[in-house]
Amino acid sequence: MNVALTNMGGPMMGGGGGPMTGGAMGLHADQVTVAHGAVSFLVTNLGSITHEMVVLPLLESQVVGARPIGGNAKIDETGSLGEASNTCAEGAGQGIVPGGSDLVSIILAPGQYELFCNLAGYYAAGMYTQLTVT
Repeated sequence: MNVALTNMGGPMMGGGGGPMTGGAMGLHADQVTVAHGAVSFLVTNLGSITHEMVVLPLLESQVVGARPIGGNAKIDETGSLGEASNTCAEGAGQGIVPGGSDLVSIILAPGQYELFCNLAGYYAAGMYTQLTVT
């Protein structure tokens, strides 16, 4: 699946797939539902600043975009299943540079997941979306 990371320097899409208001950021996946098993994410930074994509399960009681934000302007990544954060390389890095891409494959069980950027302040700015795995 393809995932686009955006900000004012690129196309603006919200977590629900709709347009974002000025100043916001977005993370847009080209699929909202995928089959369980190995899922490959081609994550491309279409924005003008560095971004990343982290995958966390959503519990039944959780709502996408509503995770608590810590004092460091990030959310807790405990339980992360993987991330795309290293331009054209494997493993965790310092983010995907503007115009760059990262490919990550993750084994996903059926359920709900949140895809998001966890650089300081980006989650609060709208860089998240929900993924359903059947």
